[in-house]
Amino acid sequence: MFSFPIRVYWEDTDAGGVVYHASYVRFLERARTEWLRAMGHGQQALREREDLLLVIRDMTIEFHKPARLDDELLVSVQLGERRRASFIIAQTITRGDDLLVNASVRAAAIHASSFRPRPLPPWL
Repeated sequence: MFSFPIRVYWEDTDAGGVVYHASYVRFLERARTEWLRAMGHGQQALREREDLLLVIRDMTIEFHKPARLDDELLVSVQLGERRRASFIIAQTITRGDDLLVNASVRAAAIHASSFRPRPLPPWL
C-alpha cells in the first residue's frame, strides 16, 4: 500500500471550512499520481515513452466524515484487481484513526496517440 500526505487548504473548503466534496477527487488523483511516480513512472514520461495514458473509467466514493481546514490527511492507494487493459485501485482518505473517505477507482490504459484501449504494461 502507498500513502501520500495532504494538508487541507482554504481553496479545498466551502464557506464553512469543510472540505468541498469535489476536493476529495483531487486528493485521490494526487495520491495515484504520486504512487506512479514512486514506482518510477511519471505520467508525462508514460505518455512520451510508452504512448500510454491511464484514464479513469469509473469511480465510487463513500463519504464517512468531513475533513476541515488545516487537517492533515493521509490518502492511500492499493492496487486491486488487474485486467488486460484496466485495473481497480482501492483508496482511502484518513485523518489519524478516522476513516473519512473510501473510494474504488477503475483506470483504463489507452494509447495517447489514438485514445484507443491498449494492454497494461507488465510493470503495472
